Amino acid sequence: MLLKTILNRVHQIKGFVYTDVKFEEFPSLTITVKIESRKNGKGRCSLCGARCPGYDRLPERRFEFIPLWNIPVLLLCRLRRVSCSEHGVVVEQIPWAKGKEQTTTAFQIFLSQWAKLLSWKEVALRFRTSWDTVCLSLKRVVEYGLEHRDLSNIESIGVDEIAIGKGHDYVTMVYQIDDATKRLLWIGKDRKVKTLLRFFMDFGKERTKSIKFVCSDMWRPYLKVIAKKIPTALNILDRFHIMKKFNDALDKIRSGEAGKLRQDGKEPVLTKTRWLLLKRPQNLTCKQKGHLKKLLQYNLKSVRAYLLREDFQHFWSVYIINMGIKIPG
Repeated sequence: MLLKTILNRVHQIKGFVYTDVKFEEFPSLTITVKIESRKNGKGRCSLCGARCPGYDRLPERRFEFIPLWNIPVLLLCRLRRVSCSEHGVVVEQIPWAKGKEQTTTAFQIFLSQWAKLLSWKEVALRFRTSWDTVCLSLKRVVEYGLEHRDLSNIESIGVDEIAIGKGHDYVTMVYQIDDATKRLLWIGKDRKVKTLLRFFMDFGKERTKSIKFVCSDMWRPYLKVIAKKIPTALNILDRFHIMKKFNDALDKIRSGEAGKLRQDGKEPVLTKTRWLLLKRPQNLTCKQKGHLKKLLQYNLKSVRAYLLREDFQHFWSVYIINMGIKIPG
């Protein structure tokens, strides 16, 4: 009686009632709850949703529900077949499950929430179900989310690739990175031009026009597609890759200038200064900071390149932020 009261309050089923609750000990301890349609209530066609007169009843079916006290709960129901004027004799539509699935929608949501915290196998073991059931539950929840998500007013997106296996095996991921909302929008196989083009095709022309900012790395296929599809958007390149280009250029200048100083017989002030110039100032030791201070007094190409890189750091951290551009990371 207590369980019926709980179910009626937290899991009401329109057009149906809970009639009988039993504890079954064979083959394992299970709680079974019978469900029956309300008297004089018509069933709905599972294809069009229209109310139809009954035709007959099918054998009893079992549906997995949320466990109680770690005891599996099964909902039992003999589904009706209804006579639809448009689709003929079909099984009735039921509000607690979808199609021929043997798990209730409530149980699928329950499993998907736990799957955020534990592995799918662990979730299946803890709640006495199968790995396939957990997988199906996540699939249904994701499908529902995709069908009901709102993609309007997206102004900032991020594009990046992620390695998913050994070798050069990647997927392209597109995120919304607006200040108020940060979420994953799309995943596509590979990191080619065609991959990102598929995103913009799925996203639609009207939504694409509203994009004002794009954050991406310097991967050429991405830059090519972004320039073609949203030429008016500001493409903010990944700071990590930009700094890598700066450091490569700085190290090349330092190496060439150090060799020239040796050839000209001048003081080798650039010897053993590679990491002195490439390190971030905050990561230098006290000894390195003193050495760098002396080095910056020389009018060298390497010193000018170093100062240019630090000016860019200042531009990135102050000027762009003052413009109000939201940059992830």
